Amino acid sequence: MVFWVFGYGSLVWNPGFEYDEKVIGFIKDYRRVFDLACIDHRGTPESPARTCTLENVEGAICWGAAYCVRGGPESERLAMEYLERRECEYDKKTLVDFYKEGEPSEPALTGVIVFTSTPDKVSNKYYLGPAPLEEMARQIATAHGPCGNNRDYLFSLERAMFAIGHEDDMVIELAKEVRRVLGTKGNGIPVEKKISGSSPAALKTHMPALQLRSFQEAVVMDS
Repeated sequence: MVFWVFGYGSLVWNPGFEYDEKVIGFIKDYRRVFDLACIDHRGTPESPARTCTLENVEGAICWGAAYCVRGGPESERLAMEYLERRECEYDKKTLVDFYKEGEPSEPALTGVIVFTSTPDKVSNKYYLGPAPLEEMARQIATAHGPCGNNRDYLFSLERAMFAIGHEDDMVIELAKEVRRVLGTKGNGIPVEKKISGSSPAALKTHMPALQLRSFQEAVVMDS
């Protein structure tokens, strides 16, 4: 058995598992949004990070990378177990068609796995939903967890999309706003400027803390 998985967040630049082939391309009728809470990689239950999930939008496309694992049952099992631990905040595996650049009419691959989340705050405890750009930027600017801070996740995604030649307008806009909040230059390096507010607590989102468990492997993974 061979499986393909599509990465649209940190998997684009940091897959973290052994794979046999990587292909740049896109999926249709989905767009990247920062509506998912992360509490054990780039955030905590008290101060969740915002990471990528997909929103179903007819006519949209989402660029990323598809990875193939074909090294036999053991390799496939290890890769999937790793992905399921790493992507634990995503409650669904969706099968999609994958298209290569220059071939938008016919899918290059079918049945590609993509980790997605149910956009419902009642049934999905990790779903944050949309928020104003400024609010998301302040949350991303201040959240951090065992794998690092939330803003580096965003900036790494921005660089990764540039590297594959398909920048995402939403990522660019959000990264620009985060840099404005932080008082940083275009390269993401902080300058000597404090974030407005009397204390870190003043910058926290109004959302209640998420009482969710973490897992031991979080320190060596990313989301």
